[in-house]
Amino acid sequence: MELQDALFESVPIRVGVVEGASETRRLVLPLLEADADVHVAAVHSEGSAAVESLRREPVDILFLDVDLEDLDGFQVLHAAGSACAGAVVLMTAKEEHALRAFEAGALDCLLKSRVPERFAQVLGRAKEHVRRGRLQQLVRQLAGLVRTLPVPSPAPRYLDRLVIREVGRVTLLAVDDVDWMAAEDNYVQVHVGERSHLLRQPMRELEARLDPERFVRIHRSTLVNVQRVQELRPLLHGEYQVILRDRTTLKLSRGYRERLGLLLAQG
Repeated sequence: MELQDALFESVPIRVGVVEGASETRRLVLPLLEADADVHVAAVHSEGSAAVESLRREPVDILFLDVDLEDLDGFQVLHAAGSACAGAVVLMTAKEEHALRAFEAGALDCLLKSRVPERFAQVLGRAKEHVRRGRLQQLVRQLAGLVRTLPVPSPAPRYLDRLVIREVGRVTLLAVDDVDWMAAEDNYVQVHVGERSHLLRQPMRELEARLDPERFVRIHRSTLVNVQRVQELRPLLHGEYQVILRDRTTLKLSRGYRERLGLLLAQG
């Protein structure tokens, strides 16, 4: 964090505001202008004008109203393209838009009723995200100057949370909290401590989006978080019992033994 600040403290963070409600603009703009790290590069009240501006000049952080009259915020993001902003904060008066905001790739979703109490926190998180991206870009550029070394390819982006839709509620579940998962036809039973959640997604699709250094298949229907593995006990025919920290016992099939062994050896 200190290195990041030292490198970029003199580089302003360009912020765009697309907000249809004048009272919200009057609340948000002074908060941005009071931040010495921020330069308000563009302010729009209509989605169509914002799309043209963002295509021409992307910003570092975009505060985007979901409830615009001509184009809603999701349409603006689709039309402007993913490169229009380094971090997007969707603002809305409706709580039901929060889930869709995360699915659209937004860094955060800010309810307009909570702007006074949450704005500083959300802006701080967005600035940190932008600075981290700048630092990563600088590292890549420096690596490119060393011609004898290959330029590292960007790391794949894995899921960091699961969206669990259950009757009457939607749960956002951190992937790091998951102990193990079991396939059930086109569903996955996600186990977190003593609780389990049913995720409506085939196991093969979910596995492809999880970090293979964290989650490994130990059976054709079972994935386990290797950080939760405490003990292996041999059985017959090359199979093992996998004992988790909470004493959950799972079966390790012979065909999946090598991959789990390699990951545990690295840990």
